[in-house]
Amino acid sequence: MNLLNLEEPVQHSAKWYQPKHAPLLMLAFRPLFLLGSLWACAAMIAWFAILSGYLRWPGSFPATLWHAHEMLFGFASAIAIGFLFTAAKNWTGVNTLNSWPLLGLCVVWASARVAGIWSAQPLLWLIIFQGLFWLISICHFTWVVLQVHNSKNYLFVPVLALLATLNMVFIVVLDQRAFELAGLLSQMAVLGFTLLISILGGRVVPFFISRGLGLSHQQRTPRLDKVLLLVSVLGICGFFAHHFLEQPMVPGYLLILAGVLHLLRASFWFQIRVFTVPLLWSLYLAYLSMAIGLVGFGAAYLGSGWQAKDALHLITIGGMGMMILAMMARVALGHTARPLTPHPLISAAFILCLISALIRSLLPVYIGPHLAWQISALIWSAGFALFAFIYAPILVRKRLDGRRG
Repeated sequence: MNLLNLEEPVQHSAKWYQPKHAPLLMLAFRPLFLLGSLWACAAMIAWFAILSGYLRWPGSFPATLWHAHEMLFGFASAIAIGFLFTAAKNWTGVNTLNSWPLLGLCVVWASARVAGIWSAQPLLWLIIFQGLFWLISICHFTWVVLQVHNSKNYLFVPVLALLATLNMVFIVVLDQRAFELAGLLSQMAVLGFTLLISILGGRVVPFFISRGLGLSHQQRTPRLDKVLLLVSVLGICGFFAHHFLEQPMVPGYLLILAGVLHLLRASFWFQIRVFTVPLLWSLYLAYLSMAIGLVGFGAAYLGSGWQAKDALHLITIGGMGMMILAMMARVALGHTARPLTPHPLISAAFILCLISALIRSLLPVYIGPHLAWQISALIWSAGFALFAFIYAPILVRKRLDGRRG
């Protein structure tokens, strides 16, 4: 993966309060990482308050489904779009959303978060704002990669379209009060995000390891990558056929196979020195968490003692959550021309996220689901609050080299 230095110097006459020159609006990762991390913290604190009885849930649908929606389609989607827009500029040399258009996208995203709780018709406004966020994001990303025929990254378009479709159907199903179906859609969305991580992770994790450790070459697994992509897609299709088409096939075998292939791929990337670099061991452990969670989720279909929802949370908290933290931590430093040496406390944020995942996925059977959920929520919130505290000044300030970006 070759990264191009595309940033131009900021004009000396530029003012920080002008949207065109405001550092926060120069690249999508800045506002979306900041908003996403703050929402990850705030939404989880709200979830803890609901679980503990300190906050009354005002919605007409279960609070568990609001929690699932906001973590997947609110928080994770914002980070994914922020990363993809930033990466697409490097991949193609084409400017992605910035200035007023980027501010508009952020306002749309934030409006969806507010509408989902406090509006008179939350589901109507949620589908409008959330749908608009996906529409703008997918159309813009597609336009960027098509301009230069960047076919290597066309694959992200159908994956984003899948997630957007699941999001819209999820909201419609909530409106129809088919809550069990909505829960299944959220689980399918998690599998969709594992597909996204499989593609992105297969590129950036070995690249970051080779760069971070100063290796002479990057470990590549092209054949395994293709097999893994096929198995992952088949696993999602199997999940859909089993739950939505009521076919007798059991998706567990494909999900387990996908998890095992992820573990195999991770073994090719392994270097013992990974555990000496926080920005690397966090990525690596996140990837392993996702792989083990997939194995556990698949095994639940075959009668294992590990509950499907608990295994799924090893994917969402340990896999998605910690990988998001690690990616944000590295991207924010690299794209603001800062040394790739994070604040010492950012390691604590990674550890808190991992502990949160282990508590939520492994301890419900020992200390009870409710208590495990509460403890996990608080620890997750502490991890993302720590990230926001450390990285907010970085995200809102200009690059150290004076260039745009």
